[in-house]
Amino acid sequence: MLTTLLAFVVTLGVLIVVHEWGHYRVAKACGVKVLRFSVGFGRVLLRRQRGETEFTLSALPLGGYVRMLDEREGPVSPAERERAFNNRPLWQRAAIVAAGPAANFVLAILLFAAVGLLGVEEPKPVLGSPLAGSLADKAGLRAGDWVRAVSADGEDWQELQSLPQLRWQLTQAVSEGRKLHLSVSDAQGHGQRQLVLATDSLEKRELDAQLLRRIGLGGAFMAPVLGELSPGGAGAEAGLQRGDRVLSVDGQPVVDAAALRERIRASGQGGVEGERVAPMLWRVERAGQVLSLELRPKVVRDGGQLLGRIEAQIGAPPELLTVSHGPLESLWLGARRTWEVSVLTLNTFGRMLIGEASLKNLSGPITIADYAGQSARMGPAQYLSFLALVSVSLAVLNLLPLPMLDGGHLMYYLFEGLSGRPVSEWWQQQLQRAGVLIMLLMMTLALSNDMARLLGLH
Repeated sequence: MLTTLLAFVVTLGVLIVVHEWGHYRVAKACGVKVLRFSVGFGRVLLRRQRGETEFTLSALPLGGYVRMLDEREGPVSPAERERAFNNRPLWQRAAIVAAGPAANFVLAILLFAAVGLLGVEEPKPVLGSPLAGSLADKAGLRAGDWVRAVSADGEDWQELQSLPQLRWQLTQAVSEGRKLHLSVSDAQGHGQRQLVLATDSLEKRELDAQLLRRIGLGGAFMAPVLGELSPGGAGAEAGLQRGDRVLSVDGQPVVDAAALRERIRASGQGGVEGERVAPMLWRVERAGQVLSLELRPKVVRDGGQLLGRIEAQIGAPPELLTVSHGPLESLWLGARRTWEVSVLTLNTFGRMLIGEASLKNLSGPITIADYAGQSARMGPAQYLSFLALVSVSLAVLNLLPLPMLDGGHLMYYLFEGLSGRPVSEWWQQQLQRAGVLIMLLMMTLALSNDMARLLGLH
């Protein structure tokens, strides 16, 4: 809990400070007088005066602001009128407003580059058993296949280093409504062949946390080796032990941990909750010997389904690789990843608006805090990646054309540039009211989604 809280506070602090610092620095460069730089809203907890600017920390930390000298907000002395924000040229006002999101984009690039320099341990893109009848199964993928490269058209190939890179390519393919070509071999690199995943058959609204399962990819290949067994569980009662390698179940060979887990789960279908299923014959290898054991999984209810359980950890750890790059390559990859995430985020917002994507994709502070804590516990590289993703999301969100956001002000300036006159105060007031309503609806929906995830309803 403490790790989650600290990671969340650091996440908010870094993103807010960087965003507002962008506004602040460009305002100063344009000669605008900055009165206050605030992290948070509401009652001021800490304050410090530096030159003509007051730096404050306020009670509500979900945002921040930079207050500039402006004749629309109060009287300005004739001597300082030229330094008022509203009296600066249009291009300078637009630059000051755009500087906040731009700072978040730059931060994301640097964070992604830092991850590339540090290196991160990720699973090798060797796949477990695809789900029967899934897109992956129909494409010809099999347990132990090593995905070496991907392509959008079957001609221009991009090499893969890790499973997360494959997941990202799959997400992009579904987002763009196209097929994904795969170049695969066996786990040792032999027998290379090309396959096509029909990811264009999936609707864009299916672009969510369950995407990989819909495609049929459960995760990295893991050998069917048993880990810890719960005392009194079906596995322990049958005589299974930690380190046993499962060779077959009822005469059917077991190729990997994913296939074994599905076999166990399926055994509970049609059973009675709390009872044991009919005996299953397991053949396992233990210390060079092959043993036959009779096992009866227990039937449990999970998410409205009856499933079999043996109360044992299944699967040896997947093979991990350290993925790292040089300074220039890391910077280039950071810029490319920032662009790709920005496009995907904007597309997702657009699809939610027209009903092509689920509104469940909206996340609020509870989900962000949870992910911040999880990534922090996984290590520095994972936390920096998370921070970069949130920074991109914050930048894209702020560029949406809503009056309360930076994008709304930029739309005002676009109108002023095209028409030669500013948006009238009456229209600004009406649009401001509409913007407040939209933001409140978005925040309510995000918090609702947070609570649903917390209660296991999503």
